[in-house]
Amino acid sequence: MGSGAKQKQLPKWKIHLEKSPKQKIQPPPEFVCPISGSLMVDPVIVSSGHSFERNCIDACKSLNFRPTLPDGSVPDFSTLIPNLALKSAILSWCHSTLFTLPPNPLDFCSAHNLVRTLLLASRSQQKPNHQLSVFSSQETELTRTPSQVSTSSEESVTAAAVISGPTTPLPLTTRPSCCCSSSSSSDIESSNHPSSLEEAEFVTKLRSSQVFEQEEALLSLRKLTRTQEESRVNLCTARLLSALRPLITSKHASVQVNSVAIVVNLSLENRNKVKIVRSGIVPPVIGVLRGGFPESQDHAAGALFSLALDDQNKTAIGVLGGLPPLLHALRSDSERTRHDSALALYHLSLVQSNRVKMVKMGSVQVLLGMARSGHMTGRILLVLCNLAASAEGRGAMLDGGAVGYFIEMLERENFESDSTRESCVGALYGLSHGGLRFKGLGKEANAEEVLKKLEEMGSERSKEKVRRILEVLKQKDEEEEAVDWEELLKSDEEDASSGRGRASIR
Repeated sequence: MGSGAKQKQLPKWKIHLEKSPKQKIQPPPEFVCPISGSLMVDPVIVSSGHSFERNCIDACKSLNFRPTLPDGSVPDFSTLIPNLALKSAILSWCHSTLFTLPPNPLDFCSAHNLVRTLLLASRSQQKPNHQLSVFSSQETELTRTPSQVSTSSEESVTAAAVISGPTTPLPLTTRPSCCCSSSSSSDIESSNHPSSLEEAEFVTKLRSSQVFEQEEALLSLRKLTRTQEESRVNLCTARLLSALRPLITSKHASVQVNSVAIVVNLSLENRNKVKIVRSGIVPPVIGVLRGGFPESQDHAAGALFSLALDDQNKTAIGVLGGLPPLLHALRSDSERTRHDSALALYHLSLVQSNRVKMVKMGSVQVLLGMARSGHMTGRILLVLCNLAASAEGRGAMLDGGAVGYFIEMLERENFESDSTRESCVGALYGLSHGGLRFKGLGKEANAEEVLKKLEEMGSERSKEKVRRILEVLKQKDEEEEAVDWEELLKSDEEDASSGRGRASIR
């Protein structure tokens, strides 16, 4: 009892366990990139001894920007070396503190946006009254990565289709889905752009040594020429084209992409086409098609296609070396580049001098191989039709087995469209001017039987070509009956014998 009463007199303690708010662990300052302000995943050390996230340095170099660090120093980006020791230290610290390290380093797009913001801030502090404010509405597009610089505009294809009209027998493609998804935010109405901006101001900014000013001018110029026909005409001057020409081969992706896109826009006006070619812009455009940035190559192919629509430019583009890179671009990873290149070759091969060049560089075998594999068959057949119209092209196509291939295609009737079938008939009609050799190859491929089935198919033009091919085959039969083959073979043997004699004398 006593003990029980004593226990009741003991004070009762209530213990409350309260969780203190969890404090977020902050990385050591030496682990944080001075530009991004975040933990470095792929640190590199530069010549000045500072360490940064790699993509931040790449973004700074692409924009020609050197930031001022908190300690007042300016880093030297001339050399980059992976900072493996720092990376190992960061990993060890994350492991010991259970800090979650981002799985991937800061991507170039985010770094580019961040550096662009810093650049804008630094320039606004230095030049608060600068007239660059007229471009403020374009910041949304300026802060994109090179692959996003071009919006969903269909400059080099769709607009060119309006110009080409019925002369192009196949529909032109639009821009692939690789375009920037946020294009609506950057497609600013043309009314927002100062139409009073003089050509001289553009020329001054394009010739600036500051990449930032070049990009701003290019972006504004591109938007103006995209939607306004009057701007395309008024701004296509010798002085502006001269200022634009060196930027086409710029090492900065956004500068190169926008420069070539502007060429496409300006070329949409018929009165500008010859002027552009005479300004000397075609060689750098060809250089971009050979080895520029992927999106720049899209625009380069579109520019050559658009310029090739003018008959005065066809020979010049061939002489300047446009044919080989266009042929090579037919196997590009970009659908837009492939199709624009094929259509450019179609228009360029309407000129005899270009046909001869294409045959000499082996294009017939390349084109036949692509057609056999089903690679852009319709457009490839258009080019082959043009080549078959020349003696050089016919010879190369007969050597390459084109007759058998075309007859096989017509027999299978496996065509994408009626226009593809008509192109095949057109190419075969061109080859029918190949003399007795065509007749022999046609017999071997059973051409008469296949063509007789097609006499009542397709357009009137196609039917007429089929009838003429059949007439050629029958005419060859009549000519063969009149030939004394024994006499012909005997004369060939005598010619060969005399030829060997002349060779031995020499």
